[in-house]
Amino acid sequence: MMSTPARKRLVRDFKRLQQDLPKCPDDTPWDGGTFKLTLQFYEDYLNKPSTLRFVSRMFHPNMNSSADLEGFQPFSHVLSLILISHEANSALGSIGSLLCDPNPNSPTNSEAARMYSENKREYNHRVRESVE
Repeated sequence: MMSTPARKRLVRDFKRLQQDLPKCPDDTPWDGGTFKLTLQFYEDYLNKPSTLRFVSRMFHPNMNSSADLEGFQPFSHVLSLILISHEANSALGSIGSLLCDPNPNSPTNSEAARMYSENKREYNHRVRESVE
């Protein structure tokens, strides 16, 4: 069971998330998708990285076969993970940025990384096939 401060913070962050749900990036192969994911938080929320895992099937250079994302650091709140925006009016967050701008030089899925680098059209086709 989580401590009261961590639990209160998660409840508050969850309410904020429900008010401003992110949408998938427009004009990308991910456009129109609905993505299911799980977030696991620890007792030391805000100081220890959360675990994020896509439940939805994903084809992406930086996701392994079980759709785990690696290397996420602690955030000021869960919204930061999902909604950090590099454009003032954008709902595109850090997850959206990763989806649209993968790093093929540091892949966990070498097939997706190779395809992203060598055949973007086929990569986009594979992504669209995986989008629900």
